[in-house]
Amino acid sequence: MKDLLDAFWRASAYCLHPRVMLLTLAPLLIAAALALGLGWLYWESAVDGVRETLDRWSLTAAMLGWLDAMGGQSLRSVIAPLLVVSLAVPVLVVLSLLLVSVLATPALTAMVARRRFPALERRHGAGFWHSVAWSVGCSLLALLALALSVPLWLVPPLVLVLPPLIWGWLTYQMVAFDVLSDHATREERRLILREQRWALLAMGVVSGYLGAAPSLLWAFGAAVLILAPVLVVASVWLYTLVFVFSSLWFAHFSLMALQRLRAREEAMASAAPPGGEIIEMPAPASTLQLPRDPQA
Repeated sequence: MKDLLDAFWRASAYCLHPRVMLLTLAPLLIAAALALGLGWLYWESAVDGVRETLDRWSLTAAMLGWLDAMGGQSLRSVIAPLLVVSLAVPVLVVLSLLLVSVLATPALTAMVARRRFPALERRHGAGFWHSVAWSVGCSLLALLALALSVPLWLVPPLVLVLPPLIWGWLTYQMVAFDVLSDHATREERRLILREQRWALLAMGVVSGYLGAAPSLLWAFGAAVLILAPVLVVASVWLYTLVFVFSSLWFAHFSLMALQRLRAREEAMASAAPPGGEIIEMPAPASTLQLPRDPQA
C-alpha cells in the first residue's frame, strides 16, 4: 500500500510538468479530429439508423408510444441522439487509451526512468510493434466485453461496477505491459505481473473509475447535444489526461518493482557459492570419531 500511494503522489506531481502537458496534445488532437470528423460525416445517418431500429422493436415502440401519450414528444426526439452518444463514448475511451499507450507512455516511462531510476538497465523485452499488437488485442477484448455486458447495465448496481472493472482490466494490461516492455526482459515482466497482479489490478480499477468521470459531461440530457462539439474535445482531453496520469502511476510503481526484483536477484547471486558448487562443511566436533587407545 505504501508503494501504491508513493507512486500515486509522484504521478500526480509529474502531471504538472510542462513536458507531460505537451505529451497530452498529440493523442488529444488525433482523437478529437477523428471524433469530430466522424460525427460530421455520419451523425445524421447514425441517429436515423438508431431511430429506425427503436421503431422496429415492439418493446421500444410501445414505450415510445407511451411517451407520446404522456406528452413526452420532446423526450422522444432526443432518445436516439443520446443513444448514439452513449454508444460512442466507450469507443472514445478505448481510442484515447490506445493513443496514449502508443504515443505517450514510452516517453513518460523514459522520463520517469531518467529522473528517478537512472541506473536501471534497459533490457528491451518487447519491441514497439509487439506493444502495439498487445494494446490493439486488449482493446478489442475490452470492447467485446463491454458489448456483452450492456444488458447488465440495466441493473442499477452493475452499471457502476462493470464498466470501471473492464476499463481497469484494460488499463492494467496495456499500461503495465508498455511500461515494462523497454526495461524488463520477458521473464522479468511476467514475474512482476504475476507477483504484483492485485496491486496492478487495483491501480487499473482506480484508473477505470477516474476514466469514467469524463463521461459525466454527457449526463445532462438534451443540453449536451447542443454543446456536443465542445464536449467532445473537452472529454477527449480529460480522458487523455487521466490515462497519462495512469501511465505515470504504473511507471513509478512498476519500475520500482523491477529495481527491487533485480536487487533481490543480485543479492541471491552474491550469496551463492562461486560456480554453483556445493561445499561440504566439516562435521561438528561432537560427531568426530577419535582413534581408540590400543591399551584401553
